[in-house]
Amino acid sequence: MSSNGDARYDVVGIGNALVDVIAHADDLFITEHELVKGSMTLVETDRAVQLYRALGSAVEMSGGSAANTMCGVASFGGRAAYVGKVSDDDLGQVFGHDLLAVGVNFRPGAPADGVPTGRCIIVVTPDAQRTMNTYLGVSSLLCPPDLDEATIADGRVLYMEGYLYDRDDAKDAFRTAAAIAHEAGRKVSLTLSDSFCVDRHRDDFLALVSDEVDILFGNDDELCSLYRTESFDHAITEVRQHCQLAVITVGADGSYVVTHDDVVHVPAEPVTRVIDTTGAGDLYAAGFLYGYTQGRDHAGCGRLGSIAAAEVISHVGPRPLVELRTLAS
Repeated sequence: MSSNGDARYDVVGIGNALVDVIAHADDLFITEHELVKGSMTLVETDRAVQLYRALGSAVEMSGGSAANTMCGVASFGGRAAYVGKVSDDDLGQVFGHDLLAVGVNFRPGAPADGVPTGRCIIVVTPDAQRTMNTYLGVSSLLCPPDLDEATIADGRVLYMEGYLYDRDDAKDAFRTAAAIAHEAGRKVSLTLSDSFCVDRHRDDFLALVSDEVDILFGNDDELCSLYRTESFDHAITEVRQHCQLAVITVGADGSYVVTHDDVVHVPAEPVTRVIDTTGAGDLYAAGFLYGYTQGRDHAGCGRLGSIAAAEVISHVGPRPLVELRTLAS
C-alpha cells in the first residue's frame, strides 16, 4: 500500500450512484402528493414513476451526494475517484459519462440483473428548499466485492455518504472500505447526509464516529439528531469528545470546524439570490476536503467549502457551473 504522501487521488468517494431529476414546483404540489418538505424519502419503483410523470418537465443529470462531492473536488483541480453501482442501462451510461467528463475516475461495481440504475426526484419549491424522493435501484446493492481496493487505498481521504447505510451488504462495504483506507494510512470521512438517515442509524453512526471516522460532515439538524438534543451547543460539546475533526454547516450562518481543542466559525460566502439548495452540503464538503488535502488550515478549508456552497446554491442543480478553482484564492 502506498503512503499518504504519494497518493494517486486526493479524495475517493463511495455512495449511491443516482441520476437526479430536478424540477420546480409550488407548495401545492408538495401537499397534493403528500411529500415531506425538505427531507429525503426512499420510494419504490411505482412511486418514482408516478412522481416523475406528475412533474412534467425536469432537468436530468448524474447525481448522488458523494458523486456531487467528487465533482466538486475535481472542479477545484483536485484528483478524485468514485465508487458506486449502476446498471448497464441508459441512465447508468449517462452517470458514468458525466463523471468522466469532469475528470472523476469512475470505478463502477458489477451490475445486477434486472435492477435499474437509481434516480432521485428532487422538487425545488420557491423558497429554494429541496424535497427528495429517491429510488435507489441497483445503487443500494453495493457490497464488498464491488469495492476497488487499490483505488480506495490510493486516496488521501475516503469520503462515504450516510445515505448508503440502509442495507447490511452496504454496511459491510462501508466498514470494509474504512479498513482498507486506514490500513493504507489514509483518513476516513463520513457525511451524515440527512437527519432522517441519522434517526435510522443513530447507534451505528455513533459507533462509526467514535471508532472509525476521522472527519465528520453534517449540518446542525443532523448533529442534533445524532446526539438526541435540541441544543446545538450541547451537540458540539458531544462531538468534540468523540471525533477528531467535525465540520458542521449552519446555513446562512456559515459553518463550524470542531476539534478536541478548538471550535472555529467560518462565515458563509455572500450570495445575491438563493435559487436551489440542492448539493450545498455536498459542495461544501468538496471545498473543505480539497483544502484539507492541499494542507490548508481549518479556516481556509472552511472558506473553500463556503465558496463552493455559495456557487451551487445560486443556480439549479447540485454541481458547479463554473470551475471552482477560478473562485478560490
